[in-house]
Amino acid sequence: MTVKTYVVTEEDVDVRLDKLLTKLNENYSRQQIQTWIKEQLVTVNDEQYKANYKCKLGDRIQWEIPEEEEIEIKPESIPLDILYEDDYLIVINKPKGMLVHPTQTETSGTLVNALMYHCKQLSNLNGDERPGIVHRLDKDTSGLLVAAKDNITHEQLKIQFQEQTVERIYEAIVFGVISHSSGIIKAPIGRNPKNRLQMAVVSDGKYAETHFRVIERFKEHTHVQCELKTGRTHQIRVHLKYMNHPIVGDELYVRKKSTLIQGQALFAKLLSFHHPHTNERMTFTIDRPKDFENLLHFLRNNS
Repeated sequence: MTVKTYVVTEEDVDVRLDKLLTKLNENYSRQQIQTWIKEQLVTVNDEQYKANYKCKLGDRIQWEIPEEEEIEIKPESIPLDILYEDDYLIVINKPKGMLVHPTQTETSGTLVNALMYHCKQLSNLNGDERPGIVHRLDKDTSGLLVAAKDNITHEQLKIQFQEQTVERIYEAIVFGVISHSSGIIKAPIGRNPKNRLQMAVVSDGKYAETHFRVIERFKEHTHVQCELKTGRTHQIRVHLKYMNHPIVGDELYVRKKSTLIQGQALFAKLLSFHHPHTNERMTFTIDRPKDFENLLHFLRNNS
């Protein structure tokens, strides 16, 4: 188990114990934190307290993070839409509905399972459960993704993402008519304190920047291009919702379910980077998915 310690500061005074620990452990839900407390994995000044304990200045909180069960990942013969491949990397058009890597609840049918079957070796910088994975796409976001076959390639690609020299362009269809022809959204993103499944624009979040350009306007919708300058979880989805223009079909961030498309109307259209070994600039683009084109056709005919 991993043991962590935190001393309560002035801004945390009177905050519930479970709420504070949820803030300090972004990768875990409040329900998981409450389970830790019930299982006596959390102490305050070496004593046990309930989840609703109101923290006091100087309280010394110590908690143990249980080791997660290892996920057994098996190679699976899943067809891949490969745009490019060499001895160092592979560029794939990931389909909508496919997870990039296994989770505790879904261990098969992911891109990682397919890559393990297709490739003789993959990088392991992101751990054995995410071989080859340099960056991710949400399950219901289709489009371009690059995976690394060795750690040197992985590290070089990772640096390009960090230095923002990788170009990533997406297209989306959103609710409402965006009045500006283009713009830049700079708004920090972190875990939504009211819903742990969501991300949100929060004051203490990580810096996030998205550039957008309107492609086409309809009666009640807008077709927009988005370019990522940073790569926060759900970034485009969160930033467009922050603009009051959430993505059509995004059931996590839109209360009203859409009958126009299955899953969010968002895909990664363009990916451009320097090859880590040749330094050649490589640019890949894909056509719009059929369901995306069908939605555009429907909106044009009904505007």
